[in-house]
Amino acid sequence: MTLDIIIAGGGRVGFETAVLLDDRGHDVTVVEPDAARCDDLADEYMATIIRGDASDPDILRQADVARSDVIAGVTGEPGLNLAICMEAKEMNAEIRTVARIGNRNQEGYGQFVDETVFPEGAGARVAANEIEGSDVRTLADVTGTLDIMEIRVQEGAPAAGKALQSVRFPAGTLVISDDDGERVARPETTLTPGKRYVIAVEPDVADEVMNLLRG
Repeated sequence: MTLDIIIAGGGRVGFETAVLLDDRGHDVTVVEPDAARCDDLADEYMATIIRGDASDPDILRQADVARSDVIAGVTGEPGLNLAICMEAKEMNAEIRTVARIGNRNQEGYGQFVDETVFPEGAGARVAANEIEGSDVRTLADVTGTLDIMEIRVQEGAPAAGKALQSVRFPAGTLVISDDDGERVARPETTLTPGKRYVIAVEPDVADEVMNLLRG
């Protein structure tokens, strides 16, 4: 389904978000107050660019907030992002709102916006993975406790070379991808040594899963 999306803030986060959404086929409008940045965005990216303050009702109307499906406030000012989202909601009660916040504590924002994002947290996770250089990488925190991890199966590990249906993973484990990362794992998927698999795991069984895959 194609969505009409307004991105408030054309900085690094806003630009990268807009490019991803455009690649996924959505109609994206970026609102950015800085004239030079607008020129850069126009040169780099073929979305609709509106120069202005997204907290200005006239600018939101120009961005066609009344017909948009989603608005994301992703400027570097969390307070401004919340204000933009709340204003847009006043103008279009059906619009979905997403605000960039300044810390990982998302509690308390639910009464103001539909979703929050903390991009610095995602960046830190990638940095930590690269710094450790490990065969085990945390990809995302789905909830407060559940982790999505990418784990390379080690030669000689208890589960190495076996089909999923033959491995007794503990409850609280879900192998998501197959060994080429392009399909959802199936019971006959083989856990090939040296290959990486995306796995959802609850913390209390993480060590047991590691023992099966890493030995």
